[in-house]
Amino acid sequence: MIMSARPGRRRPAYSGRWEVARLAPVILAVLIAGLAFSTPREISISRLLPAAPALAAAMWPVFPTLLLGAFCFLIMIFLSFFYTDLGTQYTAAAIIAVTLAAAYGSHVRLQREEILFHVRLVADAAQKVLLRPLPRRIDDVEIESLYLAAQEQARIGGDFYEAIGTPHGIRLLIGDVRGKGLSAVGAASAVISCFREAAYDEPDLRAIIHRLETTITRHSASFPAQDQPEHFATALLAEIPHGGGRVRILNCGHPPPLIVHCGKVRVLEPTIASPPLNLAALIGDRYWVDVVAFTPGDRLLLYTDGVSETRDHSGQFFPLADWMQQQDLEQPRDLLDQLHGDLLRHSGGRLDDDIAALALRCSGVQDRGAVGVED
Repeated sequence: MIMSARPGRRRPAYSGRWEVARLAPVILAVLIAGLAFSTPREISISRLLPAAPALAAAMWPVFPTLLLGAFCFLIMIFLSFFYTDLGTQYTAAAIIAVTLAAAYGSHVRLQREEILFHVRLVADAAQKVLLRPLPRRIDDVEIESLYLAAQEQARIGGDFYEAIGTPHGIRLLIGDVRGKGLSAVGAASAVISCFREAAYDEPDLRAIIHRLETTITRHSASFPAQDQPEHFATALLAEIPHGGGRVRILNCGHPPPLIVHCGKVRVLEPTIASPPLNLAALIGDRYWVDVVAFTPGDRLLLYTDGVSETRDHSGQFFPLADWMQQQDLEQPRDLLDQLHGDLLRHSGGRLDDDIAALALRCSGVQDRGAVGVED
Protein backbone atom coordinates (compact mmCIF):
# COMPACT_ATOMS: atom_id res chain seq x y z
CA MET A 1 0.00 0.00 0.00
CA ILE A 2 1.13 3.42 -0.72
CA MET A 3 1.37 5.59 2.35
CA SER A 4 1.97 9.24 2.99
CA ALA A 5 3.17 10.34 6.39
CA ARG A 6 0.83 13.33 6.57
CA PRO A 7 -2.52 13.06 4.76
CA GLY A 8 -5.33 10.87 6.08
CA ARG A 9 -6.31 7.66 4.40
CA ARG A 10 -8.43 7.98 1.29
CA ARG A 11 -11.12 5.53 0.35
CA PRO A 12 -9.75 3.26 -2.37
CA ALA A 13 -10.95 4.07 -5.89
CA TYR A 14 -11.89 0.45 -6.43
CA SER A 15 -14.24 0.25 -3.40
CA GLY A 16 -17.33 0.73 -5.57
CA ARG A 17 -16.28 -2.07 -7.91
CA TRP A 18 -15.61 -4.31 -4.91
CA GLU A 19 -19.16 -3.77 -3.61
CA VAL A 20 -20.53 -4.85 -6.99
CA ALA A 21 -18.21 -7.87 -7.03
CA ARG A 22 -19.62 -9.02 -3.69
CA LEU A 23 -22.93 -9.64 -5.47
CA ALA A 24 -21.26 -12.03 -7.92
CA PRO A 25 -22.45 -15.23 -6.15
CA VAL A 26 -26.10 -14.13 -6.34
CA ILE A 27 -25.70 -13.04 -9.94
CA LEU A 28 -24.10 -16.39 -10.77
CA ALA A 29 -26.92 -18.34 -9.09
CA VAL A 30 -29.62 -16.36 -10.91
CA LEU A 31 -27.76 -16.68 -14.22
CA ILE A 32 -27.44 -20.47 -13.88
CA ALA A 33 -31.12 -20.75 -12.91
CA GLY A 34 -32.17 -18.68 -15.90
CA LEU A 35 -30.06 -20.73 -18.29
CA ALA A 36 -31.40 -23.95 -16.77
CA PHE A 37 -34.95 -22.88 -17.63
CA SER A 38 -34.14 -21.52 -21.09
CA THR A 39 -31.80 -24.21 -22.46
CA PRO A 40 -32.54 -27.83 -23.41
CA ARG A 41 -32.44 -30.15 -20.39
CA GLU A 42 -29.82 -32.28 -22.16
CA ILE A 43 -27.26 -29.55 -21.40
CA SER A 44 -27.94 -29.81 -17.64
CA ILE A 45 -26.88 -26.28 -16.76
CA SER A 46 -28.44 -26.79 -13.32
CA ARG A 47 -25.46 -28.95 -12.31
CA LEU A 48 -23.42 -25.75 -12.07
CA LEU A 49 -25.49 -24.43 -9.15
CA PRO A 50 -22.93 -25.57 -6.50
CA ALA A 51 -20.49 -23.03 -7.99
CA ALA A 52 -22.50 -20.15 -6.47
CA PRO A 53 -21.97 -21.03 -2.76
CA ALA A 54 -18.38 -22.04 -3.56
CA LEU A 55 -17.78 -18.52 -4.90
CA ALA A 56 -19.55 -16.97 -1.89
CA ALA A 57 -17.04 -18.58 0.48
CA ALA A 58 -14.32 -16.29 -0.92
CA MET A 59 -16.11 -13.05 0.03
CA TRP A 60 -19.13 -13.68 2.28
CA PRO A 61 -19.56 -14.58 5.96
CA VAL A 62 -20.76 -18.03 6.97
CA PHE A 63 -24.50 -17.38 7.37
CA PRO A 64 -25.05 -15.63 3.99
CA THR A 65 -23.09 -18.47 2.35
CA LEU A 66 -25.48 -21.00 3.90
CA LEU A 67 -28.47 -18.94 2.78
CA LEU A 68 -27.20 -18.87 -0.80
CA GLY A 69 -26.70 -22.64 -0.69
CA ALA A 70 -30.29 -23.05 0.53
CA PHE A 71 -31.47 -20.77 -2.28
CA CYS A 72 -29.65 -22.90 -4.86
CA PHE A 73 -31.14 -26.05 -3.28
CA LEU A 74 -34.66 -24.61 -3.63
CA ILE A 75 -33.96 -23.69 -7.26
CA MET A 76 -32.94 -27.28 -7.91
CA ILE A 77 -36.10 -28.61 -6.23
CA PHE A 78 -38.19 -26.18 -8.26
CA LEU A 79 -36.54 -27.35 -11.49
CA SER A 80 -37.34 -30.95 -10.61
CA PHE A 81 -41.06 -30.23 -10.97
CA PHE A 82 -40.51 -29.37 -14.64
CA TYR A 83 -37.72 -31.80 -15.53
CA THR A 84 -37.99 -35.15 -13.82
CA ASP A 85 -34.88 -36.61 -15.46
CA LEU A 86 -32.28 -34.06 -14.36
CA GLY A 87 -30.76 -36.23 -11.66
CA THR A 88 -32.05 -33.87 -9.01
CA GLN A 89 -30.91 -35.99 -6.08
CA TYR A 90 -27.26 -35.94 -7.21
CA THR A 91 -27.20 -32.19 -7.89
CA ALA A 92 -29.00 -31.47 -4.61
CA ALA A 93 -26.48 -33.59 -2.73
CA ALA A 94 -23.66 -31.73 -4.46
CA ILE A 95 -25.20 -28.39 -3.47
CA ILE A 96 -25.46 -29.47 0.17
CA ALA A 97 -21.89 -30.80 0.25
CA VAL A 98 -20.38 -27.76 -1.48
CA THR A 99 -22.38 -25.35 0.71
CA LEU A 100 -21.15 -26.98 3.92
CA ALA A 101 -17.58 -26.97 2.65
CA ALA A 102 -17.96 -23.33 1.54
CA ALA A 103 -19.31 -22.34 4.96
CA TYR A 104 -16.32 -23.94 6.65
CA GLY A 105 -13.97 -22.23 4.18
CA SER A 106 -15.64 -18.90 4.91
CA HIS A 107 -15.17 -19.48 8.65
CA VAL A 108 -11.44 -20.21 8.20
CA ARG A 109 -11.02 -17.18 5.93
CA LEU A 110 -12.66 -14.87 8.49
CA GLN A 111 -10.37 -16.19 11.23
CA ARG A 112 -7.30 -15.49 9.11
CA GLU A 113 -8.57 -12.03 8.23
CA GLU A 114 -9.01 -11.29 11.93
CA ILE A 115 -5.43 -12.38 12.62
CA LEU A 116 -4.17 -10.28 9.69
CA PHE A 117 -6.15 -7.29 10.99
CA HIS A 118 -4.42 -7.48 14.38
CA VAL A 119 -1.02 -7.96 12.71
CA ARG A 120 -1.63 -4.80 10.70
CA LEU A 121 -2.58 -2.92 13.87
CA VAL A 122 0.76 -3.92 15.37
CA ALA A 123 2.55 -2.88 12.16
CA ASP A 124 0.77 0.49 12.19
CA ALA A 125 1.80 1.02 15.80
CA ALA A 126 5.39 0.11 14.91
CA GLN A 127 5.36 2.58 12.05
CA LYS A 128 4.10 5.37 14.29
CA VAL A 129 7.05 4.70 16.61
CA LEU A 130 9.59 4.42 13.80
CA LEU A 131 8.22 7.19 11.56
CA ARG A 132 6.22 9.32 13.94
CA PRO A 133 4.35 12.36 12.56
CA LEU A 134 6.68 15.33 12.25
CA PRO A 135 5.82 18.85 13.38
CA ARG A 136 4.61 20.97 10.50
CA ARG A 137 6.82 23.82 11.58
CA ILE A 138 9.88 24.24 13.78
CA ASP A 139 11.02 27.83 14.37
CA ASP A 140 10.90 29.49 10.94
CA VAL A 141 11.09 26.29 8.90
CA GLU A 142 8.09 24.48 7.45
CA ILE A 143 8.54 20.69 7.29
CA GLU A 144 6.57 17.97 5.51
CA SER A 145 7.29 14.27 5.03
CA LEU A 146 6.41 11.50 2.61
CA TYR A 147 6.74 7.74 2.84
CA LEU A 148 5.81 5.35 0.03
CA ALA A 149 6.05 1.61 0.48
CA ALA A 150 7.17 -0.44 -2.49
CA GLN A 151 4.88 -3.35 -1.61
CA GLU A 152 1.16 -2.75 -1.62
CA GLN A 153 0.52 -4.10 1.88
CA ALA A 154 3.77 -2.90 3.44
CA ARG A 155 3.75 -0.62 6.49
CA ILE A 156 7.40 -0.14 7.42
CA GLY A 157 10.78 -0.66 5.80
CA GLY A 158 14.42 0.31 5.93
CA ASP A 159 13.97 3.98 4.97
CA PHE A 160 13.77 6.40 7.89
CA TYR A 161 13.67 10.09 8.74
CA GLU A 162 13.32 12.41 11.73
CA ALA A 163 13.17 16.14 12.45
CA ILE A 164 13.67 17.59 15.93
CA GLY A 165 13.85 21.06 17.40
CA THR A 166 16.80 21.16 19.80
CA PRO A 167 18.76 23.80 21.76
CA HIS A 168 21.31 23.65 18.94
CA GLY A 169 18.75 24.30 16.20
CA ILE A 170 16.61 22.14 13.94
CA ARG A 171 18.23 18.78 13.36
CA LEU A 172 17.14 16.40 10.64
CA LEU A 173 18.01 12.83 9.76
CA ILE A 174 17.17 10.81 6.68
CA GLY A 175 18.65 7.47 5.73
CA ASP A 176 18.28 4.07 4.18
CA VAL A 177 19.34 0.73 5.62
CA ARG A 178 20.71 -1.76 3.13
CA GLY A 179 18.35 -4.67 2.56
CA LYS A 180 14.71 -5.29 3.37
CA GLY A 181 12.63 -7.11 5.94
CA LEU A 182 12.77 -7.17 9.72
CA SER A 183 16.56 -6.83 9.93
CA ALA A 184 16.40 -3.54 8.01
CA VAL A 185 13.53 -2.31 10.19
CA GLY A 186 15.48 -3.20 13.32
CA ALA A 187 18.56 -1.31 12.16
CA ALA A 188 16.47 1.73 11.17
CA SER A 189 14.76 1.72 14.56
CA ALA A 190 18.11 1.57 16.37
CA VAL A 191 19.50 4.50 14.36
CA ILE A 192 16.42 6.69 14.84
CA SER A 193 16.25 5.99 18.58
CA CYS A 194 19.90 6.95 18.96
CA PHE A 195 19.43 10.11 16.92
CA ARG A 196 16.48 11.26 19.02
CA GLU A 197 18.72 11.20 22.08
CA ALA A 198 21.95 12.43 20.53
CA ALA A 199 20.32 15.35 18.71
CA TYR A 200 19.59 16.99 22.06
CA ASP A 201 22.84 16.08 23.80
CA GLU A 202 25.58 16.60 21.23
CA PRO A 203 26.61 20.12 20.17
CA ASP A 204 28.17 18.97 16.88
CA LEU A 205 26.93 16.87 13.95
CA ARG A 206 30.12 14.80 13.98
CA ALA A 207 29.45 13.74 17.55
CA ILE A 208 25.96 12.63 16.55
CA ILE A 209 27.25 10.59 13.63
CA HIS A 210 29.82 8.89 15.86
CA ARG A 211 27.03 7.81 18.18
CA LEU A 212 24.96 6.55 15.26
CA GLU A 213 27.99 4.63 14.00
CA THR A 214 28.42 3.00 17.41
CA THR A 215 24.73 2.11 17.58
CA ILE A 216 24.49 0.39 14.22
CA THR A 217 27.78 -1.42 14.85
CA ARG A 218 26.41 -2.83 18.11
CA HIS A 219 23.14 -3.71 16.39
CA SER A 220 24.86 -5.57 13.57
CA ALA A 221 27.01 -7.47 16.08
CA SER A 222 23.92 -9.51 17.00
CA PHE A 223 23.94 -11.07 13.53
CA PRO A 224 26.26 -13.85 12.31
CA ALA A 225 29.80 -12.66 11.68
CA GLN A 226 29.65 -13.42 7.94
CA ASP A 227 26.66 -11.08 7.56
CA GLN A 228 27.94 -8.14 9.59
CA PRO A 229 29.66 -6.25 6.73
CA GLU A 230 26.35 -6.35 4.83
CA HIS A 231 24.54 -4.36 7.52
CA PHE A 232 25.13 -0.70 6.82
CA ALA A 233 23.08 2.41 6.22
CA THR A 234 23.43 5.61 4.28
CA ALA A 235 22.48 8.66 6.31
CA LEU A 236 22.32 12.42 5.98
CA LEU A 237 22.31 14.80 8.93
CA ALA A 238 21.26 18.41 8.55
CA GLU A 239 21.23 21.25 11.07
CA ILE A 240 19.56 24.64 10.72
CA PRO A 241 20.69 26.90 13.55
CA HIS A 242 18.29 29.21 15.35
CA GLY A 243 17.78 32.27 13.19
CA GLY A 244 18.39 30.31 9.98
CA GLY A 245 20.55 31.73 7.24
CA ARG A 246 22.42 28.49 6.60
CA VAL A 247 22.18 24.74 6.84
CA ARG A 248 24.95 22.37 7.86
CA ILE A 249 24.95 19.01 6.08
CA LEU A 250 26.89 15.86 6.89
CA ASN A 251 26.37 13.28 4.15
CA CYS A 252 27.36 9.68 4.85
CA GLY A 253 27.01 8.03 1.45
CA HIS A 254 23.44 9.26 0.99
CA PRO A 255 21.89 10.72 -2.20
CA PRO A 256 22.65 14.47 -2.25
CA PRO A 257 19.77 16.78 -1.31
CA LEU A 258 18.41 19.47 -3.59
CA ILE A 259 18.08 23.12 -2.64
CA VAL A 260 16.20 25.85 -4.45
CA HIS A 261 18.03 29.11 -3.77
CA CYS A 262 17.12 32.34 -5.59
CA GLY A 263 15.02 30.33 -8.05
CA LYS A 264 17.83 27.97 -9.06
CA VAL A 265 18.16 24.30 -8.18
CA ARG A 266 21.45 23.09 -6.82
CA VAL A 267 22.47 19.50 -6.10
CA LEU A 268 24.33 19.53 -2.78
CA GLU A 269 27.04 17.00 -3.48
CA PRO A 270 29.36 16.63 -0.47
CA THR A 271 32.67 18.41 -0.86
CA ILE A 272 34.42 15.38 0.66
CA ALA A 273 32.68 12.02 0.98
CA SER A 274 31.98 10.61 4.45
CA PRO A 275 31.57 6.86 5.03
CA PRO A 276 28.15 5.22 5.44
CA LEU A 277 27.21 3.99 8.89
CA ASN A 278 28.93 0.75 9.96
CA LEU A 279 31.63 1.10 7.30
CA ALA A 280 33.91 3.54 9.12
CA ALA A 281 36.13 0.70 10.33
CA LEU A 282 36.76 -0.29 6.71
CA ILE A 283 37.18 3.06 4.96
CA GLY A 284 37.96 5.52 7.77
CA ASP A 285 35.97 7.58 10.24
CA ARG A 286 36.63 11.12 9.00
CA TYR A 287 33.48 13.20 8.58
CA TRP A 288 33.06 16.55 6.86
CA VAL A 289 30.27 19.09 7.20
CA ASP A 290 29.23 21.35 4.33
CA VAL A 291 27.63 24.71 5.11
CA VAL A 292 25.12 26.08 2.60
CA ALA A 293 23.07 29.26 2.58
CA PHE A 294 19.42 28.70 3.49
CA THR A 295 17.53 31.96 3.39
CA PRO A 296 13.82 32.92 3.44
CA GLY A 297 11.98 31.41 0.49
CA ASP A 298 14.56 28.67 -0.06
CA ARG A 299 13.35 25.08 -0.31
CA LEU A 300 15.27 21.95 0.60
CA LEU A 301 14.44 18.40 -0.48
CA LEU A 302 15.95 15.41 1.33
CA TYR A 303 15.18 11.97 -0.09
CA THR A 304 16.24 8.33 -0.23
CA ASP A 305 17.53 6.56 -3.32
CA GLY A 306 14.08 5.14 -4.04
CA VAL A 307 13.20 8.59 -5.44
CA SER A 308 16.15 9.18 -7.73
CA GLU A 309 16.32 5.52 -8.83
CA THR A 310 12.65 5.14 -9.77
CA ARG A 311 12.62 3.79 -13.34
CA ASP A 312 10.10 4.00 -16.15
CA HIS A 313 9.24 1.17 -18.57
CA SER A 314 12.41 1.84 -20.58
CA GLY A 315 14.68 1.79 -17.52
CA GLN A 316 15.26 5.55 -17.35
CA PHE A 317 15.72 7.06 -13.89
CA PHE A 318 13.38 9.74 -12.60
CA PRO A 319 14.98 13.12 -13.51
CA LEU A 320 14.73 14.58 -10.04
CA ALA A 321 16.89 17.68 -10.50
CA ASP A 322 15.11 18.66 -13.73
CA TRP A 323 11.76 17.94 -12.11
CA MET A 324 12.64 20.17 -9.16
CA GLN A 325 13.62 23.01 -11.49
CA GLN A 326 10.17 22.91 -13.10
CA GLN A 327 8.26 23.13 -9.83
CA ASP A 328 6.97 26.50 -8.69
CA LEU A 329 5.12 25.12 -5.67
CA GLU A 330 6.01 27.06 -2.55
CA GLN A 331 4.40 24.86 0.11
CA PRO A 332 6.31 21.69 1.10
CA ARG A 333 3.09 19.63 1.26
CA ASP A 334 2.17 20.59 -2.30
CA LEU A 335 5.70 19.75 -3.48
CA LEU A 336 5.61 16.27 -1.95
CA ASP A 337 2.11 15.57 -3.24
CA GLN A 338 3.28 16.49 -6.73
CA LEU A 339 6.37 14.31 -6.30
CA HIS A 340 4.18 11.43 -5.16
CA GLY A 341 1.99 11.62 -8.25
CA ASP A 342 4.85 12.11 -10.71
CA LEU A 343 6.82 9.16 -9.30
CA LEU A 344 3.81 6.89 -9.75
CA ARG A 345 3.26 8.12 -13.29
CA HIS A 346 6.94 7.68 -14.15
CA SER A 347 7.02 4.13 -12.78
CA GLY A 348 3.69 3.09 -14.23
CA GLY A 349 2.16 2.85 -10.77
CA ARG A 350 4.63 0.28 -9.45
CA LEU A 351 7.49 1.13 -7.11
CA ASP A 352 10.52 -1.14 -6.81
CA ASP A 353 11.89 0.40 -3.62
CA ASP A 354 10.65 2.19 -0.52
CA ILE A 355 10.68 5.97 -0.74
CA ALA A 356 11.12 8.58 1.97
CA ALA A 357 11.39 12.33 1.52
CA LEU A 358 11.47 15.50 3.60
CA ALA A 359 10.60 18.90 2.14
CA LEU A 360 11.57 22.10 3.99
CA ARG A 361 10.90 25.77 3.35
CA CYS A 362 12.57 28.64 5.14
CA SER A 363 10.21 31.47 6.01
CA GLY A 364 12.23 33.33 8.63
CA VAL A 365 14.34 36.47 8.68
CA GLN A 366 17.51 36.25 6.67
CA ASP A 367 20.69 35.71 8.67
CA ARG A 368 23.79 35.73 6.52
CA GLY A 369 26.26 33.16 7.81
CA ALA A 370 29.45 31.67 6.53
CA VAL A 371 29.19 28.94 3.91
CA GLY A 372 31.75 26.37 2.90
CA VAL A 373 33.18 23.28 4.55
CA GLU A 374 33.75 22.55 8.21
CA ASP A 375 36.64 20.10 8.63
